[in-house]
Formats: sequence, structure tokens, C-alpha cells
Amino acid sequence: MKVLPLCLGVSALALTWGVPAFAQDDAATSTGTVTSESGQTAAGDRADSPNAVGEIVVTATRRSENLMTSPISASVLSGSQLANKGVTDVDALQFAMPSVVVNNFGQGNNFNVRGIGKAEHNTQTTTGVIVYRDGVPTFPGYVQGEPYYDIANIQLLRGPQGTIVGQNATGGAVFVNTNDPVIEGGVHGYVQAQAGNYADLGAQGAVNLPISDTFAMRVSLFGERRDGFYNITGPGGATYSDNNDLRMAAGRISFLWKPSANFSVLSKTDLGYMNFGAYPASPYWQSMKTLPNGSANPRYADLFDITANAPMGARDKFVRSILKLEYVTDGGMKFRSVSSLQNANTLYQTDLDGTSSDSLNPITLQPVPNSYFFDTVTETQVTQEFNIISPDNQRVTWLAGAFGLWNTYFFPAPYDNFTINVCYPVATNPACLYQLKGRNPERSLAAFGQIGFKITPSLKLEVGGRYTASRSTNHVDVMQYGTYIPDEQTVTSDNFSYKVSLGWQASPDQYLYGFVATGFRPGGLNVPVGLGLPTPFDPETVQSFEAGWKGNFLNGKLRTTLDGYYNNYKNFQVIIGYPNYPTFGIELNVPGTTKIYGFEATTELNLGNFSLNAGVNVLHSELAQFYASDSRLPSTTPCDPNAGPTSATCIDLKGREQTYAPNFTFNVGAQYKIPLGEKSTLTPRVNFGHIAPQWATLFENPALGDRLVARNVLNAQLELSRGDWSITAYATNLTDQHYPGALISGLYLAGPPRQYGVKIFKTF
Repeated sequence: MKVLPLCLGVSALALTWGVPAFAQDDAATSTGTVTSESGQTAAGDRADSPNAVGEIVVTATRRSENLMTSPISASVLSGSQLANKGVTDVDALQFAMPSVVVNNFGQGNNFNVRGIGKAEHNTQTTTGVIVYRDGVPTFPGYVQGEPYYDIANIQLLRGPQGTIVGQNATGGAVFVNTNDPVIEGGVHGYVQAQAGNYADLGAQGAVNLPISDTFAMRVSLFGERRDGFYNITGPGGATYSDNNDLRMAAGRISFLWKPSANFSVLSKTDLGYMNFGAYPASPYWQSMKTLPNGSANPRYADLFDITANAPMGARDKFVRSILKLEYVTDGGMKFRSVSSLQNANTLYQTDLDGTSSDSLNPITLQPVPNSYFFDTVTETQVTQEFNIISPDNQRVTWLAGAFGLWNTYFFPAPYDNFTINVCYPVATNPACLYQLKGRNPERSLAAFGQIGFKITPSLKLEVGGRYTASRSTNHVDVMQYGTYIPDEQTVTSDNFSYKVSLGWQASPDQYLYGFVATGFRPGGLNVPVGLGLPTPFDPETVQSFEAGWKGNFLNGKLRTTLDGYYNNYKNFQVIIGYPNYPTFGIELNVPGTTKIYGFEATTELNLGNFSLNAGVNVLHSELAQFYASDSRLPSTTPCDPNAGPTSATCIDLKGREQTYAPNFTFNVGAQYKIPLGEKSTLTPRVNFGHIAPQWATLFENPALGDRLVARNVLNAQLELSRGDWSITAYATNLTDQHYPGALISGLYLAGPPRQYGVKIFKTF
């Protein structure tokens, strides 16, 4: 009886804590903008044609480059486009960009690009897609629900970005850039209010204030409240009160000082309070109408109809300060410093078994004891980057940089600030509790550089490299079911990554490119689970090959891209059953080479009042030769990852698909602007995103809920605008598809249901 609670406890521990070596180790420029020829557009400063196909300038690579003549695969959305597509947070990006999958498990999310990112629901597995806010990497573990407001643009770079962006960018990088103050822009800004179903009420706004001819500030505010999506009942059908009622407030203040034409200082400070109420979840078997044995499921219920008897809560709060200093010489040389200081606290408590009483799993016929989880964790992060960047208009261009990141997780004393209780509601029995306290500091230091050479005016070679050294340390005390386990360990990782690209401007409207690039994710420490201090896992490396074509047609009205990619991953990091004790979980490396390859295509069309955009990704993934036990199933037979042998519980995973890597994603959006006279227009919009079914574990066992169904999300809007006013009727997930957004510890967390309402928007 002790094995099952321990297994459940270890699974829950992997959900919320590990010993990571994230060190998302780079920062883009704090502007990081993607602009059109007419200038930056945002939710608060909408251009008349937010979907216009114009020149897109990407600066995430530290210098201004035209996306259509750069050897990168990327998607970019202005603030207006985000609003038009109904993208208000990171979850919604997956229905607006190809190759993106987001699986939200509450206290964090799995953000995958091209099948790579974060495939395990824990913090000991490092992320493979770095998310930046205004040029600095955000928290790698927690606080993932920060809202999008007063956004200038979001740019997504697909594929390994390890040379310039840094480690942990094996899948790609996302840059969320907010609007900067404008010194000579006068007083301007926007306000927006919305109301919708689930008693949703929200407001946001921003104002630009020029203080002098060298100094300006911008203030942005956001607030929203909404009732929960769930119908939750307690034991015996009693009323249960802890729904996922949303209460959110955020603000940002930015200052820009430019005392001369050569020197500027930009600072931004964000504060956020995000109370999500709870992260309700239900056992995976509850959503099955028919059990695997063919009989009807007597306990079938909708994803939003659940039971619980333990308290639930979910709250994040944070502050982030960014400082960018830049000096540009008269000859165009740039000296840049970008710094950040971030601090956050997350609180999470949940009914870990997803039921209101002890129950029997109708598929495994194993008992599911009442379980409860609670944690409150503080995370701090400091980053510093220095760049020296040559002028853009040279035959030979170059840059050099240095970067440092220091991140620490604090698990405060006493022990009960991190508790897994597998005997709930009994609260004091040591044999039922897994608890810990301590801290986990991490450090990453890097030096990088890049040089570009125009072999001819239309043919350019670029070569870049980056050396990174990372370290993660545990100073943690664990109290595991009455047994004290001190955890004092350190793991280090170092790597040299490179990228070599060749770009050819075949004609003014046709561009071809190809590159080979490498990247890595650092190794890390496993959680002690009564087996002593387990062996750390090694770094994961990737070698990527990509070739692409970009073209403009119809005098710039039509823009298309097509690319193919092939990735070889060595030492792929996964969590499986401990080789000698399969009911315990452990993270280790897949022997051999794992392959992921595919192709993407995007198109944007603008014919005046009508515009259309679409993207598609087709992907194939397969694991190398690898043996593993599923820790969810009872087993006492050792299973060597290299040699097996194959048995009922020791499974050969060769050729299995990567988790959260659907083989097909597709998105399309269209709008038509109908002139009504007197500066008035009526604009209907539709946006559709499809994500094919995906596996939630490497074991691909549908009977245990591993197969997540396809997501087909349709958003629609009808906007009436007149001058600087607009009113929009909107709906997201218009068909009200109920789909599991993630599988964690045998629980399904639902994606958001249909939401609709009206928003009023005004610029000034």
C-alpha cells in the first residue's frame, strides 16, 4: 500500500517542483520590435490596415533585418492582429501561428514549437522555447499566465536559436514586446472596456506622456474579473465553492530618456496580480463514454463537471524591472546593456485525485486515494547582457556579446509550505506526507558572437557561435513519509553552439536560404524519492538543418514562405519509471538519436479591404532505440534503458512519437472591411486553428488517457468602427469544443470553453 501513495506523490512532485537547470540564457534587445514601413502598431495605436502586407523588420537577432530576406523562420503579429485574432494570453497563440502547441497544466505550461519545448509537466525538465518580455527571458518555471495588453508585437522564431538567443532555445524563442514611450509623440493612447459571458468584465488602457523634449513616460493598466467555467460538487453532491473565478490586475510604467541623438535609457517596470481561483481537473477516465473493455462508463461526465473534496487555489504575483542603455556612435556602432530584476510568488493548492471521495479507477481497477497538494514558492531572477554591434550597412557585419543569468527557487520553511498529502483529509500523519523546504539556485554565463559577409550584393554568409556554462544546485531538505532526506547536489553543463547560414536574394521578390545550427538544454538534478540521491541527467543537444524560400507577388500584396527542417537530438531528456524500481519516476537521457522533421508554409494576402493569412506545419517525430517502464502501472521488473529486455512492463519505445508533437497544425484567418461612409466601416473576421491529436506520454496508452483529441477552435468578430471609436462583438471557441488542455498525474485539465461578449475601444 505504500508503493501507490509514493508513486502518486512522486508524480505530483514532478508536476510542481524539481531541480531545474533552466538558465534561459539570453536576452534580445529590449525593443525587439517587428515593425511595418509605417511604424509600430499596437492594440492601443491601431493602423488603418493592421493586416497590411508590408516590410517586416526583425530585431530579435540584435540588428534590424527584413524578415523576408533573413535566414530564419518566423511568425509575427502586431498588437492589432493579436486583438483581431482573439489572442489575449499565451494559450491562444497556438491557434494563430503554425507549429505552436501550448498545453496548460495550471501552475505552468508546455510551450512547444515544431514538437520541441517542454514535454514533461515539471520544472526539472528545462524548457526548449524561451519566452521574452521586452528583451529579457521571463521566469522559466512559474507565472505563465501574464496577460497581453498594450502590446507592440509578438514574434516567434522557429527552430534552434542557441547562437544569439541562448541555451534552452532548441525549439525556438518568443518575443513579447510592449509599446515604448514616444518623446515627440504628444499625449496619446487608448482605452478599452469589455463585458461577456461568465460575468466577465475587463478594462485596459495606456497613455503616452511626453515630459520634455528628451524625456517621456508611458503608463499601461489592465484588469479583469470573470466567474469560473466549472460545475463542481463536493461529497454526496454538496456545494463546492472553489471554482476558477478569475481576478486579475496588472500595470506597467515605462520611461525613455534620450539626452542626445547618440544615447538613450529605457526602463520598464511591470507588476501583476493574477488570481485564477483554482486549476480544477478530473480523472482522465471520467471523460470516456465507453471504457476500454467496451462497457459504458457509469462515471462519465463532461470535462467541466467535476467533483472535489480538498480545497483549491491558484494565485501568482510578480514584479519585473528592465533597464536598457544604448550608445550609438556617429559611425553607427552600438554599445548596449540590457538588465533585468524579477521576483514572483506562486501559490497553488488542489484536489490531487480529482474526486470527492476515495474511488476505484474503472480501467486499472486500482484504488485512487484522496490526495491533496499545496505549495507556495518564490522565484527571483537577475539577468545582464552586453552587446557591441557593428553598423548594419556594411559588407562585413559583426556582433559580440556576454550574458549572465541567476535564478533561484525558494521553498520556504516550515515543511508544510510544500506538501503532498496522500491521506486527505487526515492532516498530521507523517506516513502520508511528502514535504520539503530549501532553495535551488541556478547560474548561466555565456559569451557569443556572429559575423556576416556579403560574398556578392545578393549572396550573404553568416557564422555565429556561443559558449555557455550552466550550474544548478540543491540546498533542500525533504521529509518523505516520515523519512528525512537531505538533498545537497550540484550539476554543471557547458556547450558550444553554432549556426552557419547562406542567404541568396535571387530577385527583388525571391529569397532562398539554408543553414545548419546546433543548440542544447543543460542537464539537471533528479528529485530524491527514497532511493538516495539519484544520478543527474545529462545535457540534450540538437543539430538542425533547414532550407527555405520566401517570395512576394502581386506587387507586394501576396507574401509566402516555405521551409523544411530536419533535427537530430542526442541525449533527449525524458521522465520514465526508475530503471530498477519502475514505480518511481526519474529523468534520464534517451540513448541514440531522436529525429524530428517536417515542413511549414505560410501566406499573407492583402487586397485592399480583404485580407487573408494562413499557416500549416506537417511534422514527423520518432524516438531512438529506448526501453522504459511506465511508472503508472505496477511493476517490479528492472528495465535497462539501453538493453531492456522487452517485456509486458519494459517497453521498447523505438519509433514512438515525441509527446505534445502533433503531426499537423493549421491556422487561417480572414477579414473584409465594408465601408459605410462618413469614416465608418463594418469588419467581419474569422480565425480558425486546428491542432491534430497528440500524445501526452511516450507510452502512447489511450486507456490511460494518453491520446489528447484534436483541437478545432473557431474565433469570430464583428467590428463597427467610426473614427477613433470601435465596438466589437466577439466569440472565442465559437463551437464550444470541450477538449483536454493537458494530462498531468492522471488528471485532465480542460481548455477554455466558448466565451463571447462586446468590447468598446477608443484611441486618443
